Amino acid sequence: MIRPKRKPAKRAAVSPGVPDDALARLDGDLLKVIDTRLADGARRGARWLACRLGCTECCIGPFPINRLDVRRLQRGLKELEARDPGRAAAVVDRSRAAIAQLSEDFPGNARTGLLSGDEDAEDRYFVRSAEIPCPALDPATGGCDLYAHRPVSCRDYGLPMRFGRKDLPSCRLCFVGAPPAEIEKHRLDPDPDKIEGLILDRAEKAGEPKGETIVAYALVPGEGK
Repeated sequence: MIRPKRKPAKRAAVSPGVPDDALARLDGDLLKVIDTRLADGARRGARWLACRLGCTECCIGPFPINRLDVRRLQRGLKELEARDPGRAAAVVDRSRAAIAQLSEDFPGNARTGLLSGDEDAEDRYFVRSAEIPCPALDPATGGCDLYAHRPVSCRDYGLPMRFGRKDLPSCRLCFVGAPPAEIEKHRLDPDPDKIEGLILDRAEKAGEPKGETIVAYALVPGEGK
């Protein structure tokens, strides 16, 4: 699956710079807005959505994530380690296995997982890697082991999206047979006030360098080649 790109107003990095508790509070405020809007959109468009446990269309192939996504995933993994060490260890193992595949020709720093920002190179890389599953995906259940802490891109996949002036299509399995006017009726901007960009801007001013990474590197930082 090749995921259409969504870009927040700012891009943030993999290295630490803001206390996690402070970033977690801000991230929680962001998710309240996004999840509420997406839940309402899913309710209104339910007849057209194919999303369900076991559908892994949006779980195959890497994609760029920002600093908020990274910290959220890491908090989720830490919570999973306390609750279910075996499942957490499996996520880590899958992350390391994914990096072994994904580090080849990585468009950035293959050790840290920091993407270069060269979008053409990244696009080619994501196409080449499009069949590699997300390490958070449990292959036995088809569910996400870090679902409550998943990136925003995972949350807004399914419905047709609008980010500023850019429109992104719905998942190819959703809105099948829907006329264009019906699709447009359900188009949604999950963050109309650009809260994510404001938080990332604040994080950058507090010391977070620019840049993005991918899920596998977020879950086992610094373990690339």
